[in-house]
Amino acid sequence: MQHLIRTDDFTVEEVEDILSDAKLFGDGKFHPILKNKIIITLFFENSTRTKSSFEIAAKRLGAEIVHLDVAKSSTKKGETLVDTAMNLDAMGPHAIIVRHQNAGVPKILSNHTKASIINAGDGAHAHPTQALLDLFTLKEHFGELSGKKIAIVGDIKNSRVANSNIELLSRFGIDVTLVAPPHFLPKTNLKTTHKLTDIIDDVDAIMSLRTQTERHSSQSYASLKDYASDFCITTQLVGNRDIILLHPGPVHRNIDICDELLADERCKVLEQVSNGVNIRMAVLKKLIHDI
Repeated sequence: MQHLIRTDDFTVEEVEDILSDAKLFGDGKFHPILKNKIIITLFFENSTRTKSSFEIAAKRLGAEIVHLDVAKSSTKKGETLVDTAMNLDAMGPHAIIVRHQNAGVPKILSNHTKASIINAGDGAHAHPTQALLDLFTLKEHFGELSGKKIAIVGDIKNSRVANSNIELLSRFGIDVTLVAPPHFLPKTNLKTTHKLTDIIDDVDAIMSLRTQTERHSSQSYASLKDYASDFCITTQLVGNRDIILLHPGPVHRNIDICDELLADERCKVLEQVSNGVNIRMAVLKKLIHDI
């Protein structure tokens, strides 16, 4: 049984197959290849885009999807997460899609299920399908990825999206630079800077991140406005440069990216959302089509 907990659970060849399938699924049609499959969504953390994206992906593949209301689940009665997973698994689903505020939960659950566990985001650890859809968006725009340069900007230390993208994009030959204030930078061997102006003339793409205020033990800035004065991606910064913009959402308008750039054709945020459905269809196909 194969799970998707981290991006490196898939080889380069497997990722390329997923990208190819995602491109085919971009026709917007239903492909009922999972007609007899059952998928459970288990979201312990709020989500709009990721949860809806997985559900639409499953339905476009013809799968039956069961959403577990965590607020009313037995975990609220003291049942452990492992017991919850084992009980759900005993009902015979083919995949369980898990999102949790604590890093490591999907990995732990994968040790106790016959169903494929798909990590829809765990703490500040990983968000593999987001990185896959980001890779797909970059590939659709650039074609050849090797040698392209991207800056990941913002609260990198607390970002599961950054972790997954750093691993996956680097494997595909993309040069990654991290841009953040010192307290938002993790220990890394990658190039880093504290100033957007240092990288703006040297990158092909910028990935802005949401400030993970819910994961901060103490307030890092006097206000988000202060943060934005240094790290918001603005029209003044970008000018007429041939650069594309990515963001995993939700976007803090005029904190992460300014309103004007969000409406610019160089901004690929809505394309990322569309691509997310197709990538998640491809992931579901890979993990449970032949079960």
